[in-house]
Amino acid sequence: MYNKLNDCDITALRSIVGEENVLIGEAISPDYAHDELGGIERLPDALVRALSTEQISKVMKLAWERSIPVTVRGSGTGLVGAAVPIEGGILLETTRMNKILELDMDNLTLTVQPGVLLMELAAFAEENDFLYPPDPGEKSATIGGNISTNAGGMRAVKYGVTRDYVRALTVVMPNGEILTLGGKVAKNSSGYSLKDLVIGSEGTLCIICEAVLKLIPLPKLSVSLLVPFKDMKSAIEAVPKIIRSKVTPTAVEYMSRDTILFSESYLGKRFPDTKNEAYILLTFDGSTEEQVERDMNEVAELCLELGAADAYIVDTEERKKSVWSARGAFLEAIKASTTEMDECDVVVPKNKIDEYIKFTHALSDELGVRIPSFGHAGDGNLHIYICRDGLSDGEWENTLAICFDRMYKKAEEIGGLVSGEHGIGYAKKEYLKRQLGETQISLMQGIKQVFDPKNILNPGKICF
Repeated sequence: MYNKLNDCDITALRSIVGEENVLIGEAISPDYAHDELGGIERLPDALVRALSTEQISKVMKLAWERSIPVTVRGSGTGLVGAAVPIEGGILLETTRMNKILELDMDNLTLTVQPGVLLMELAAFAEENDFLYPPDPGEKSATIGGNISTNAGGMRAVKYGVTRDYVRALTVVMPNGEILTLGGKVAKNSSGYSLKDLVIGSEGTLCIICEAVLKLIPLPKLSVSLLVPFKDMKSAIEAVPKIIRSKVTPTAVEYMSRDTILFSESYLGKRFPDTKNEAYILLTFDGSTEEQVERDMNEVAELCLELGAADAYIVDTEERKKSVWSARGAFLEAIKASTTEMDECDVVVPKNKIDEYIKFTHALSDELGVRIPSFGHAGDGNLHIYICRDGLSDGEWENTLAICFDRMYKKAEEIGGLVSGEHGIGYAKKEYLKRQLGETQISLMQGIKQVFDPKNILNPGKICF
């Protein structure tokens, strides 16, 4: 189906991006064979580092003409194998396309290349008194990767997800054609929204080369509230009541004592409170101190009425650093606590979070395997990890198969979906097919066929 790269292809690629930006054979680091979790591995035949939209266009024209598969890669922080070149071919790295191109203060937009890191984008916006609201936990991810997975993050409960902040995309089609989808407009009813099809498509439809992002004025004040509960049931049951209170927190995170202790050990820093089994971490922001304090106090009183052990205001720099550095390190801390792990990134209705977490605890006891978790209680996106610890290869593979099968079935049973923000990639495609059914999968495959009739862009991912 695909052609192998030959010496003429390598010469052509080097003429496009420069000799130093095409690596082959042993010159390619093994890190490029996998993503953050490393569930599947395959090195590309060539690693190509692009520096411009025009270079990507020329690379794709060559790949199209020669029927060579191309997989796009950013920082490699994904967890489902979406950036692994499972068919070999070209791995097209866009991390060097990392310029912030324009801040448009009149239209409140920021134009960036795909290799800009989320942390850099957020810092630039704040330096100019703006906020880019999407806030996924992995701040070293690229904005191109965030758009490709429609990443959400902790502020999604108030502000929404990446799709809500993408105004326009400059993309390269599989045949090398350069298109602009969308524009610097607040609304658009001009036919099908091709831009929104690309967001969340994980590099299977086209290659993102520039993005025009919506900004909002930076809130003047932000304060967090750490609320401990005696058990997870009490903590999770409080969330829908908080949401119904007509106060809209910026973020509502849940965490267990075990996960906090992993983070303490990993960072070597103390968390403000580890005496309780479950915690809700809320953030409030706004334009006035009076408004923020009113919202925070109202929620604090409600939580205490609902059985919270306390309500700690996280307002000093020391306490903010302690709490949020621990929250930001949960994934790495759990990873450091075991020999290997894999993730279940489901999203469920908010009123079913407690039922689902209790189900994972029962599954953990039944199978004798650790299944720690944390997540975005405000929008039902749960991050659940299966830890290998001392299991043999065979035991690990069998345990993973059972856990994923049971956990995805449970999510579907209570009205949830396979992925909340990490995408489908390679790891979850069979579960997606099972959940969506033949008609929806056929529609997705039809869209893919129209964009990429040769199936050269990121083949073998999502449902292909």
